Amino acid sequence: MIRNTLIFIVIFYFLALIQTSFMVHFSIWGLVPNLILFLVIIWNILEKSKNNFGIYQAAAGGFFLDIFSNRLIGFNVIILVFSVIIIKLFLKSYVRIPFLEK
Repeated sequence: MIRNTLIFIVIFYFLALIQTSFMVHFSIWGLVPNLILFLVIIWNILEKSKNNFGIYQAAAGGFFLDIFSNRLIGFNVIILVFSVIIIKLFLKSYVRIPFLEK
C-alpha cells in the first residue's frame, strides 16, 4: 500500500508538472487537458468498489494540481474527491462489470 502510494505521488507530480508547463502550449480553444483528472477517473472506474485507494489518489492528485495552480489550496482536492465519491456510488449502485468482480 505504501509503495503504491509513493508510486502514484511521483506519477501525479510529473503529470502536474507536464500539465502546467508543457500541455499549456497544446490548448484547444483555451482548454488544457487535465491529465490527473483523467488518470483518477480511469483508475476509479477500473478499481474494485470495495477498495478506497482511489480516494487517496484523488486527494494527492488534487493537492499537486493546487500547488501548481493559482486557485485556492484545496479547491482541486475537493473537486477530485467529490468526483471519486460520485463515481464509486454510481458504480456500486448501477453498474456491474463482470471482469472486475473476480
